[in-house]
Amino acid sequence: MESYLKKFKISDIFQPKLFELIKKRNYTKKDFTADLMAGIIVGIVALPLAIAFGIASGVSPQQGLITAIIAGFIISFFGGTKVLIGGPTGAFMVIVYGIVVEYGMNGLIIATILAGIMLILMGVLKLGNIIKFIPYPIVVGFTSGIAVVIFTSQIKDFFGLDMGAVPSEFIDKWTAYFEHFISANLMSVGLAVFTILAIIFWPYKKIPGSLIAIIIATVLTAVFGLNVETIGSKFPELAGGAALPSPEAPIIDMKAIRMLFQPAFTIAMLAAIESLLAAMVADGVTGKKHHSNTELIAQGIANILTPIFGGIPATGAIARTMTNINNGGRTPIAGIIHAIVLLLIFVCLMPLASYIPLPCLAGILIMVAYNMSEWRSFKGLLRNSRADVLVLLTTFFLTVFIDLTIAIEFGLLMAVILFLKRVSETSSISVIQNEINRSDYDDSAEKEILNIPEGVEVYEINGPFFFGLANKFDEAEHISVNKRPKIRILRMRKVPFMDSTGLHNLRNLCERCKHWKIRIILSGVNKDVFATLEKSGLANEIGKKFICNNIENALKKAKEILE
Repeated sequence: MESYLKKFKISDIFQPKLFELIKKRNYTKKDFTADLMAGIIVGIVALPLAIAFGIASGVSPQQGLITAIIAGFIISFFGGTKVLIGGPTGAFMVIVYGIVVEYGMNGLIIATILAGIMLILMGVLKLGNIIKFIPYPIVVGFTSGIAVVIFTSQIKDFFGLDMGAVPSEFIDKWTAYFEHFISANLMSVGLAVFTILAIIFWPYKKIPGSLIAIIIATVLTAVFGLNVETIGSKFPELAGGAALPSPEAPIIDMKAIRMLFQPAFTIAMLAAIESLLAAMVADGVTGKKHHSNTELIAQGIANILTPIFGGIPATGAIARTMTNINNGGRTPIAGIIHAIVLLLIFVCLMPLASYIPLPCLAGILIMVAYNMSEWRSFKGLLRNSRADVLVLLTTFFLTVFIDLTIAIEFGLLMAVILFLKRVSETSSISVIQNEINRSDYDDSAEKEILNIPEGVEVYEINGPFFFGLANKFDEAEHISVNKRPKIRILRMRKVPFMDSTGLHNLRNLCERCKHWKIRIILSGVNKDVFATLEKSGLANEIGKKFICNNIENALKKAKEILE
């Protein structure tokens, strides 16, 4: 630990791209103009999404905008990606809504701060690259599951159903929808369908169709007094305008931490996965390279500070990041400008937002759900191995019917178990009793046969020597000849590593052989495995002179002992 702290340098793990830009001093007026235009456009794109995500998460539209402003600014300021745009995303809607319903707003603030601390620790411990190795079926499973949940959550506003609070459980939601479907409002359906068509067919990509749909739908609702529910009817306090709230620290105790640790872990994992996926997509388009550990730390800082101002969890957003890139964004300045644009709208134009019809936001979120559903990837994965399909479907159905937290944890556990099962199936121990082809270990050798002397038995170990091989030695001994050998050679040329269970099994085998007066000789031990044997003291127990570099030397040693 002491040696790690001596080697530890904050500059190795925390390298914000904005700081690099300032240090290089090569930022031009042309760069600023490009960032300014991109930042304004991304800010306009982010406006309806921030409002929609806020409402769908069970909080107010102000809180969605506050998240986009504060988290968007911090993620661009401290982030490890030049063009990443941060803010609230659809992935968090399910978990945030569940936390607010069960633990209230104070619980959400505590869970988000805990998640921020976890993200910083991930970055400090250099886990940025490890996060990328989360199995793809899990990512597709919970992403598609979230898309189904988002779609389901918008049915009430899409059809303008006259019903009370929507139940939290998936099946209960659809049961309630069917019971109240007779109260559907055709005006609500019309506005929602118009919004979806505008997003799909609006030809000018620099100005999002969702913004045009919101402007037209809001004007129609305000001028003609359409009989649809609006943000103002749901949140009357918006009519008086809005201002950034003062920071307020939550009440945190050990009981709250224990209770909210699981939801916080889910928020942290979602933030890490989505932000690093967005960063990788941005790298592929721009040809630049992000710093994953810096990005995790920036996400952590954002998720610690944003909830203090009443915000919700935030992460890197792929759609807004691509909008930034496609409109000329080059540096983190574009992300900072996007946050400033949203701040100006929040302070000056929030009373106008009260006229936005909820069916319009439902249409936007249904398109968000469709875009994040990854149905093509889902369909493609169904043709993969049974293990991948099992992980995919388990994660998907747990996300939809039970809980996103359980889905991710159970999916990861299942993926690890299935992976270890695959590895253990590829590892084997075979018994060789008569002869060995010398070219098996020496590529330059001709096909010369090495005879195994009488009284010598060779165990060929293929694959990692870990706990997955726990019972393989017993099976190999059953295969062995009835007459016990005088010498047993363990051929380990294909053993890349050995864990503590493998070491324990090897020690047990050595003790059994010692009891039966059988000499153990190891063959083809690589440096890593030898280091493990030496550190444990087993190398000395066996005798280093009985650890040979290849099978030929091991057989020579066996003959010497026999003679």
